[in-house]
Amino acid sequence: MPSGREISYREAVREAMVQVMRGDDNVFLIGEDVGVYGGAFGVSRGMIEEFGPNRVVDAPLSEAATAGMCVGAALLGMRPIFEIQFSDFITHCMDQLVNQAAKLRYMFGGEARVPLVVRTPGGAGTGAAAQHSQSLEAWFVHVPGLKVVMPSTPYDAKGLLLAALDDPNPVIFYEHKLLYNRKGEVPEELYRLPLGEAAVSREGDDVTIVSCGLVHHFALEAAQELSGEGIEAEVIDLRTLSPMDHATVRRSVEKTGRLVVVEEDVKTCGWGAEVISRLTESETFYALDRAPARVAGEDTPIPYNKTLEAFVRPSPEKITRAVHSLLDARVGVYG
Repeated sequence: MPSGREISYREAVREAMVQVMRGDDNVFLIGEDVGVYGGAFGVSRGMIEEFGPNRVVDAPLSEAATAGMCVGAALLGMRPIFEIQFSDFITHCMDQLVNQAAKLRYMFGGEARVPLVVRTPGGAGTGAAAQHSQSLEAWFVHVPGLKVVMPSTPYDAKGLLLAALDDPNPVIFYEHKLLYNRKGEVPEELYRLPLGEAAVSREGDDVTIVSCGLVHHFALEAAQELSGEGIEAEVIDLRTLSPMDHATVRRSVEKTGRLVVVEEDVKTCGWGAEVISRLTESETFYALDRAPARVAGEDTPIPYNKTLEAFVRPSPEKITRAVHSLLDARVGVYG
Protein backbone atom coordinates (compact mmCIF):
# COMPACT_ATOMS: atom_id res chain seq x y z
CA MET A 1 0.00 0.00 0.00
CA PRO A 2 2.38 2.75 -1.19
CA SER A 3 1.68 6.15 0.31
CA GLY A 4 4.63 8.35 -0.67
CA ARG A 5 5.02 9.32 3.01
CA GLU A 6 8.19 8.12 4.71
CA ILE A 7 8.50 7.88 8.48
CA SER A 8 10.79 5.96 10.78
CA TYR A 9 10.07 2.63 12.43
CA ARG A 10 9.95 4.51 15.76
CA GLU A 11 7.38 6.95 14.39
CA ALA A 12 5.31 4.12 12.90
CA VAL A 13 5.02 2.40 16.28
CA ARG A 14 4.12 5.69 17.98
CA GLU A 15 1.53 6.53 15.32
CA ALA A 16 -0.19 3.18 15.76
CA MET A 17 -0.45 3.69 19.52
CA VAL A 18 -1.63 7.28 19.20
CA GLN A 19 -4.31 6.51 16.61
CA VAL A 20 -5.74 3.64 18.66
CA MET A 21 -5.65 5.64 21.90
CA ARG A 22 -7.53 8.50 20.26
CA GLY A 23 -10.33 6.12 19.34
CA ASP A 24 -10.46 3.92 22.44
CA ASP A 25 -10.24 5.23 25.98
CA ASN A 26 -9.59 1.72 27.28
CA VAL A 27 -6.13 1.65 25.67
CA PHE A 28 -3.27 2.96 27.78
CA LEU A 29 0.53 2.84 27.70
CA ILE A 30 2.56 1.96 30.78
CA GLY A 31 6.25 1.35 31.37
CA GLU A 32 9.36 2.76 32.94
CA ASP A 33 10.10 6.28 31.64
CA VAL A 34 7.43 6.17 28.90
CA GLY A 35 5.89 9.44 30.08
CA VAL A 36 7.95 12.54 30.75
CA TYR A 37 11.13 11.00 29.30
CA GLY A 38 9.36 9.61 26.24
CA GLY A 39 10.66 6.06 26.50
CA ALA A 40 14.15 4.62 26.59
CA PHE A 41 14.33 4.83 22.77
CA GLY A 42 12.02 7.83 22.32
CA VAL A 43 9.08 5.85 20.99
CA SER A 44 6.46 7.48 23.23
CA ARG A 45 7.86 11.00 23.01
CA GLY A 46 5.07 13.59 23.14
CA MET A 47 2.33 11.14 24.07
CA ILE A 48 1.97 12.23 27.69
CA GLU A 49 1.31 15.77 26.51
CA GLU A 50 -1.70 14.55 24.51
CA PHE A 51 -3.10 11.82 26.74
CA GLY A 52 -1.94 12.82 30.22
CA PRO A 53 -0.33 10.78 33.01
CA ASN A 54 -3.39 8.56 33.54
CA ARG A 55 -3.04 7.00 30.09
CA VAL A 56 0.71 7.31 29.55
CA VAL A 57 1.86 5.97 32.87
CA ASP A 58 5.40 6.04 34.25
CA ALA A 59 5.63 2.68 36.00
CA PRO A 60 7.70 1.89 39.10
CA LEU A 61 10.97 0.01 38.72
CA SER A 62 9.33 -3.42 38.84
CA GLU A 63 8.51 -5.17 35.59
CA ALA A 64 6.88 -7.98 37.56
CA ALA A 65 4.46 -5.63 39.33
CA THR A 66 3.60 -3.79 36.12
CA ALA A 67 3.02 -7.02 34.18
CA GLY A 68 0.71 -8.29 36.90
CA MET A 69 -1.23 -5.03 36.92
CA CYS A 70 -1.56 -5.18 33.11
CA VAL A 71 -2.95 -8.71 33.23
CA GLY A 72 -5.53 -7.62 35.80
CA ALA A 73 -6.46 -4.52 33.80
CA ALA A 74 -6.87 -6.59 30.63
CA LEU A 75 -9.12 -9.07 32.43
CA LEU A 76 -11.34 -6.15 33.48
CA GLY A 77 -11.76 -4.80 29.95
CA MET A 78 -8.84 -2.43 29.56
CA ARG A 79 -6.31 -2.83 26.71
CA PRO A 80 -2.87 -2.14 28.18
CA ILE A 81 0.32 -1.60 26.18
CA PHE A 82 3.26 -2.49 28.41
CA GLU A 83 6.65 -1.22 27.25
CA ILE A 84 9.63 -3.08 28.69
CA GLN A 85 12.76 -0.96 28.19
CA PHE A 86 14.98 -3.86 27.09
CA SER A 87 13.66 -7.28 26.15
CA ASP A 88 16.15 -8.86 28.59
CA PHE A 89 14.02 -7.49 31.46
CA ILE A 90 11.08 -9.61 30.35
CA THR A 91 12.70 -12.29 32.50
CA HIS A 92 11.19 -10.50 35.52
CA CYS A 93 7.69 -11.09 34.12
CA MET A 94 7.76 -14.80 33.36
CA ASP A 95 5.11 -15.88 35.87
CA GLN A 96 2.71 -13.09 34.91
CA LEU A 97 3.10 -13.68 31.16
CA VAL A 98 3.66 -17.44 30.92
CA ASN A 99 1.57 -18.77 33.81
CA GLN A 100 -1.18 -16.14 33.89
CA ALA A 101 -1.68 -14.11 30.70
CA ALA A 102 -1.09 -17.03 28.33
CA LYS A 103 -3.37 -19.46 30.14
CA LEU A 104 -6.31 -17.61 31.66
CA ARG A 105 -8.52 -17.59 28.57
CA TYR A 106 -8.07 -21.35 28.22
CA MET A 107 -8.59 -22.04 31.93
CA PHE A 108 -11.84 -20.04 31.98
CA GLY A 109 -13.28 -21.64 28.85
CA GLY A 110 -12.92 -18.52 26.76
CA GLU A 111 -14.91 -16.31 29.13
CA ALA A 112 -11.81 -14.42 30.29
CA ARG A 113 -9.73 -12.46 27.80
CA VAL A 114 -6.31 -10.87 28.19
CA PRO A 115 -5.88 -8.26 25.42
CA LEU A 116 -2.36 -7.21 26.46
CA VAL A 117 0.41 -6.04 24.14
CA VAL A 118 3.95 -6.18 25.52
CA ARG A 119 6.25 -3.99 23.43
CA THR A 120 9.96 -4.45 23.93
CA PRO A 121 13.19 -3.61 22.04
CA GLY A 122 15.44 -6.61 21.55
CA GLY A 123 18.59 -7.70 19.78
CA ALA A 124 22.25 -6.78 19.72
CA GLY A 125 24.45 -4.42 17.74
CA THR A 126 24.48 -1.40 20.06
CA GLY A 127 27.35 -2.38 22.34
CA ALA A 128 24.95 -2.84 25.25
CA ALA A 129 26.59 -6.11 26.37
CA ALA A 130 25.21 -9.35 27.74
CA GLN A 131 22.27 -8.13 29.86
CA HIS A 132 20.79 -5.63 27.38
CA SER A 133 21.28 -7.33 23.99
CA GLN A 134 19.59 -10.73 24.05
CA SER A 135 17.10 -12.19 21.59
CA LEU A 136 14.77 -14.30 23.74
CA GLU A 137 11.79 -14.53 21.40
CA ALA A 138 12.05 -18.32 21.00
CA TRP A 139 11.13 -18.70 24.67
CA PHE A 140 7.69 -17.23 24.02
CA VAL A 141 7.11 -19.06 20.75
CA HIS A 142 7.22 -22.15 22.96
CA VAL A 143 4.27 -20.97 25.10
CA PRO A 144 0.73 -21.78 23.89
CA GLY A 145 -1.52 -18.76 24.38
CA LEU A 146 1.08 -16.12 23.53
CA LYS A 147 1.47 -14.53 20.11
CA VAL A 148 4.92 -13.29 19.08
CA VAL A 149 5.39 -10.53 16.50
CA MET A 150 8.67 -9.22 15.07
CA PRO A 151 8.26 -6.58 12.32
CA SER A 152 11.19 -5.66 10.07
CA THR A 153 9.84 -2.50 8.39
CA PRO A 154 8.00 0.66 9.46
CA TYR A 155 5.02 -0.38 7.33
CA ASP A 156 4.80 -3.76 9.03
CA ALA A 157 5.44 -2.27 12.47
CA LYS A 158 2.35 -0.06 12.25
CA GLY A 159 0.08 -2.62 10.60
CA LEU A 160 1.07 -5.47 12.89
CA LEU A 161 0.86 -3.36 16.05
CA LEU A 162 -2.64 -2.23 15.11
CA ALA A 163 -3.59 -5.88 14.60
CA ALA A 164 -1.99 -6.84 17.92
CA LEU A 165 -3.96 -4.10 19.69
CA ASP A 166 -7.19 -5.56 18.29
CA ASP A 167 -6.34 -9.10 19.37
CA PRO A 168 -8.10 -10.50 22.46
CA ASN A 169 -4.97 -12.49 23.37
CA PRO A 170 -1.59 -11.43 24.83
CA VAL A 171 0.96 -10.46 22.19
CA ILE A 172 4.72 -10.04 22.64
CA PHE A 173 5.80 -7.37 20.15
CA TYR A 174 9.54 -7.26 19.49
CA GLU A 175 11.12 -4.08 18.09
CA HIS A 176 14.81 -4.33 17.22
CA LYS A 177 16.82 -1.38 18.52
CA LEU A 178 18.67 -0.97 15.22
CA LEU A 179 15.40 -0.61 13.31
CA TYR A 180 14.06 2.44 15.13
CA ASN A 181 15.75 4.94 12.80
CA ARG A 182 15.07 3.00 9.59
CA LYS A 183 12.55 4.77 7.35
CA GLY A 184 9.94 3.47 4.95
CA GLU A 185 6.61 4.26 3.36
CA VAL A 186 3.74 4.17 5.85
CA PRO A 187 0.14 5.25 5.14
CA GLU A 188 -1.27 7.76 7.59
CA GLU A 189 -4.62 6.00 7.76
CA LEU A 190 -5.33 2.98 9.92
CA TYR A 191 -4.55 -0.41 8.39
CA ARG A 192 -3.93 -3.84 9.82
CA LEU A 193 -1.76 -6.75 8.74
CA PRO A 194 -2.93 -10.23 9.76
CA LEU A 195 -0.91 -11.98 12.43
CA GLY A 196 0.50 -15.26 11.19
CA GLU A 197 0.97 -14.25 7.55
CA ALA A 198 4.49 -14.11 6.12
CA ALA A 199 5.58 -11.87 3.23
CA VAL A 200 7.68 -12.82 0.22
CA SER A 201 10.00 -9.82 0.06
CA ARG A 202 12.00 -10.98 -2.93
CA GLU A 203 11.29 -13.71 -5.46
CA GLY A 204 13.88 -16.20 -6.67
CA ASP A 205 14.30 -19.77 -7.88
CA ASP A 206 17.66 -20.95 -6.48
CA VAL A 207 17.35 -20.85 -2.68
CA THR A 208 14.83 -19.80 -0.01
CA ILE A 209 16.02 -17.52 2.81
CA VAL A 210 13.65 -17.26 5.78
CA SER A 211 14.19 -14.49 8.30
CA CYS A 212 12.46 -12.02 10.61
CA GLY A 213 13.17 -8.63 12.23
CA LEU A 214 16.52 -6.93 11.70
CA VAL A 215 18.18 -9.92 10.07
CA HIS A 216 15.55 -9.81 7.33
CA HIS A 217 17.47 -6.81 5.99
CA PHE A 218 20.68 -8.85 6.19
CA ALA A 219 18.95 -11.52 4.11
CA LEU A 220 17.95 -8.95 1.48
CA GLU A 221 21.50 -7.60 1.37
CA ALA A 222 22.85 -11.10 0.89
CA ALA A 223 20.28 -11.79 -1.83
CA GLN A 224 21.35 -8.67 -3.68
CA GLU A 225 24.99 -9.75 -3.50
CA LEU A 226 24.13 -13.26 -4.67
CA SER A 227 22.12 -11.88 -7.57
CA GLY A 228 25.28 -10.32 -8.92
CA GLU A 229 26.70 -13.85 -9.09
CA GLY A 230 23.69 -15.20 -10.94
CA ILE A 231 22.09 -16.76 -7.84
CA GLU A 232 18.48 -15.68 -7.26
CA ALA A 233 17.31 -16.06 -3.67
CA GLU A 234 13.70 -15.93 -2.56
CA VAL A 235 13.51 -14.02 0.73
CA ILE A 236 10.65 -14.59 3.16
CA ASP A 237 9.89 -12.32 6.10
CA LEU A 238 7.93 -14.35 8.66
CA ARG A 239 6.79 -11.14 10.43
CA THR A 240 5.14 -13.18 13.21
CA LEU A 241 6.83 -16.10 14.94
CA SER A 242 3.68 -17.33 16.64
CA PRO A 243 1.50 -18.11 14.82
CA MET A 244 4.12 -19.04 12.19
CA ASP A 245 3.30 -19.19 8.49
CA HIS A 246 4.74 -22.58 7.53
CA ALA A 247 2.67 -22.78 4.33
CA THR A 248 4.49 -19.88 2.69
CA VAL A 249 7.85 -21.44 3.56
CA ARG A 250 6.80 -24.80 2.13
CA ARG A 251 5.60 -23.28 -1.14
CA SER A 252 8.89 -21.47 -1.58
CA VAL A 253 11.07 -24.50 -0.79
CA GLU A 254 9.05 -26.65 -3.18
CA LYS A 255 10.13 -24.17 -5.85
CA THR A 256 13.79 -23.67 -4.88
CA GLY A 257 14.77 -26.98 -3.27
CA ARG A 258 17.09 -25.24 -0.79
CA LEU A 259 16.55 -23.48 2.53
CA VAL A 260 18.56 -21.12 4.72
CA VAL A 261 17.00 -19.84 7.97
CA VAL A 262 18.45 -16.66 9.50
CA GLU A 263 17.79 -15.71 13.12
CA GLU A 264 19.52 -13.49 15.67
CA ASP A 265 18.77 -15.64 18.68
CA VAL A 266 21.26 -18.34 19.61
CA LYS A 267 21.20 -21.43 17.42
CA THR A 268 20.44 -24.01 20.14
CA CYS A 269 16.64 -24.33 20.36
CA GLY A 270 16.18 -21.20 18.27
CA TRP A 271 12.94 -20.65 16.35
CA GLY A 272 14.75 -21.50 13.10
CA ALA A 273 14.88 -25.13 14.22
CA GLU A 274 11.08 -25.12 14.30
CA VAL A 275 10.93 -23.80 10.72
CA ILE A 276 13.18 -26.62 9.54
CA SER A 277 11.48 -29.32 11.62
CA ARG A 278 8.00 -28.48 10.39
CA LEU A 279 9.25 -28.51 6.81
CA THR A 280 11.09 -31.82 7.08
CA GLU A 281 8.08 -33.42 8.80
CA SER A 282 5.95 -32.53 5.77
CA GLU A 283 5.88 -33.76 2.19
CA THR A 284 8.06 -30.73 1.31
CA PHE A 285 11.01 -32.70 2.67
CA TYR A 286 11.19 -34.52 -0.65
CA ALA A 287 11.63 -31.21 -2.49
CA LEU A 288 14.92 -30.54 -0.68
CA ASP A 289 18.10 -31.40 -2.54
CA ARG A 290 20.37 -30.30 0.31
CA ALA A 291 20.16 -30.29 4.11
CA PRO A 292 18.79 -26.90 5.27
CA ALA A 293 21.23 -24.38 6.75
CA ARG A 294 20.89 -22.12 9.78
CA VAL A 295 22.65 -18.81 10.29
CA ALA A 296 22.12 -17.83 13.92
CA GLY A 297 23.72 -16.21 16.93
CA GLU A 298 26.54 -18.08 18.59
CA ASP A 299 25.75 -19.93 21.82
CA THR A 300 27.35 -17.31 24.03
CA PRO A 301 26.38 -14.20 25.98
CA ILE A 302 26.60 -11.08 23.82
CA PRO A 303 30.08 -9.50 24.27
CA TYR A 304 30.56 -5.80 24.95
CA ASN A 305 33.55 -5.52 22.62
CA LYS A 306 32.26 -4.41 19.20
CA THR A 307 34.45 -6.79 17.22
CA LEU A 308 33.40 -9.76 19.33
CA GLU A 309 29.77 -8.66 19.26
CA ALA A 310 29.84 -8.60 15.45
CA PHE A 311 31.54 -12.00 15.39
CA VAL A 312 28.76 -13.76 17.32
CA ARG A 313 25.88 -12.19 15.36
CA PRO A 314 24.47 -13.10 11.94
CA SER A 315 25.61 -10.95 9.02
CA PRO A 316 24.99 -10.70 5.26
CA GLU A 317 28.41 -12.28 4.70
CA LYS A 318 27.50 -15.33 6.83
CA ILE A 319 24.25 -15.71 4.90
CA THR A 320 26.07 -15.54 1.58
CA ARG A 321 28.53 -18.20 2.71
CA ALA A 322 25.67 -20.43 3.88
CA VAL A 323 24.01 -20.18 0.46
CA HIS A 324 27.30 -20.96 -1.25
CA SER A 325 27.68 -24.03 0.93
CA LEU A 326 24.31 -25.35 -0.27
CA LEU A 327 25.01 -24.65 -3.91
CA ASP A 328 28.45 -26.22 -3.62
CA ALA A 329 26.71 -29.44 -2.49
CA ARG A 330 28.39 -29.52 0.91
CA VAL A 331 25.92 -31.19 3.21
CA GLY A 332 25.46 -29.78 6.71
CA VAL A 333 24.49 -26.65 8.54
CA TYR A 334 26.37 -23.40 8.74
CA GLY A 335 27.08 -21.97 12.18
